[in-house]
Amino acid sequence: MSPGRPRALVLRAIGLGDHLAGVPALKALRRALPDHELVLAAPAPLAPLVALVPAVDTHLPVAELAPVPWTGPPPDVAVDLHGNGPASRRLLEDLGPGRLVAYETADGPRWDPEEHERARWCRLVRTAFALLPTEADPDDVSLDAPPAAPQVAGAVVVHPGAAYPGRRWPPVRFAQVTRALAAEGHRVVVTGSAAEAPLAEEVRRAAGLPAEAVLAGRTDLGGLAALVAAARLVVCGDTGTAHLASAYATPSVLLFGPTPPHRWGPPARGPHTVLWHGTGPGDPHATELDPALAAIGVEEVLEACRVRLSRAGSARRPSTAPSG
Repeated sequence: MSPGRPRALVLRAIGLGDHLAGVPALKALRRALPDHELVLAAPAPLAPLVALVPAVDTHLPVAELAPVPWTGPPPDVAVDLHGNGPASRRLLEDLGPGRLVAYETADGPRWDPEEHERARWCRLVRTAFALLPTEADPDDVSLDAPPAAPQVAGAVVVHPGAAYPGRRWPPVRFAQVTRALAAEGHRVVVTGSAAEAPLAEEVRRAAGLPAEAVLAGRTDLGGLAALVAAARLVVCGDTGTAHLASAYATPSVLLFGPTPPHRWGPPARGPHTVLWHGTGPGDPHATELDPALAAIGVEEVLEACRVRLSRAGSARRPSTAPSG
């Protein structure tokens, strides 16, 4: 931390997808507080991705809803990007900041449960610091380029995992999509965390891919970011990997279930196809497959993949049409 420089502390101690959904608000804070050291309190495993957010100066590792290990004078500004309840707000109040920015405070805006996650946090920052809408753009999701080269470039990345069973499209269907894309000549790799390696292996075996196609457990988050940034296509559910595809404008086919896309979907301007057959929100923490996700068929996903791959291929090929 830089001596003599005012410091702003931002609390967003949650998972990968949540972290990436907060990137536009972090960029807005950078514009609002250009002379401050911007300190992000976030889980330690997110360090490789925090380093890719151009707005953040310092990463302060912290567990979810745990006391923030702040040292030195109180922060000049503390911003609660974690939630709208007293649990996260008190963690910042305990540090005695010069100013606290949060939802549901005496001078803070009201929480809107129907608001898109990225728009929600941009609204908080925009309201607190009187920014223009263009200075707090919910679609400003881009990250810096990963410093490391990807393990595989130009592959189709299939990510079958999700935090809860209700958001996991059946592995047999992922395998059918994977097998078809591989048969059409695409190199396909299957990603996931170390805990998701058995799921990735199940998909790999059912799809008939070679053993080296499984990258689950073989990349940290920085490696996953590099892989997604260099991919031809990402196929996954409503997960952090989907947000990485948005961050690098990588074409993607995204399968939504209990959470409506209008709350967590990608930027409308990106090369992303969202498939959803729901009519309203379900339970994102459910232990059974969500009906809206179950309604998405293999052929529907394959057709969306083929369209995205075709468009990506056309974008890479130089035009042979005569000019003028």
